Amino acid sequence: MPFVATIRSVGRAGLFTLSVLRASRPTADLLRELVREIYKIGARSLPIIAVGGAFVGLSVTLLGYRALDTYGAANQVSAMLGLGLYRELGPVLTALLFIGRAGSSIAAELGLMRATDQITALGLMAIDPVGKAVAPRFWAAVLCVPLLTAFFCSLAITASYFEAVHVIGVESGVFWQVLKDSVDFGKDFAMAFAKAAVFGAVAALVAAYVGFHAEPTIEGTSVATTKAVVNASLLVLMFNFVMSALLFR
Repeated sequence: MPFVATIRSVGRAGLFTLSVLRASRPTADLLRELVREIYKIGARSLPIIAVGGAFVGLSVTLLGYRALDTYGAANQVSAMLGLGLYRELGPVLTALLFIGRAGSSIAAELGLMRATDQITALGLMAIDPVGKAVAPRFWAAVLCVPLLTAFFCSLAITASYFEAVHVIGVESGVFWQVLKDSVDFGKDFAMAFAKAAVFGAVAALVAAYVGFHAEPTIEGTSVATTKAVVNASLLVLMFNFVMSALLFR
């Protein structure tokens, strides 16, 4: 039955999460792998995050100006941008871009390790494959996604500033003052980081779980990569709704 199969999958995913946490003992090997994964899935994601953040800032500013100008409140465009970025758009869009860029890579790498019996070989050598192959990727995602979110928001605000001030004609001082007055950098910024950390954990766990348990074939790796991107993206949107409903009441 589909319902029973879903419950079993959720249970296996929960046990897999516990195994990742249990295998995350601070060792020299884990730290070495963690630094390597931070570079692979974090630093290499900077270009797509930068481009995405800049164009989101430009698009939201243009849309907000057209809507607010109807009511004579065009100067409030930075308030709408800041609240939208830190509360919703920044963490969510960064996580979705991260899933497309790094989550698919995690699923594909683990799927290929399964297809080429590398995971089995680790077990035969008495090396925990979860601790060796999954834990570094998981913690790298938890650390990188909040930092990528901050980078995304900073690029979006910078692009918005240039468009609002140098193209639309909003005064520079008004832009920054409205942004400062509307955004609580203690609450909104902290919540953006909290969301981003949760989204990073979800993205990494889903991608790692699907790739780790993929069919040991090339086709199985392809299916696992697609499934990881789709499932992780949907879970990020679901978690975002739940966290927004609980945190911003």
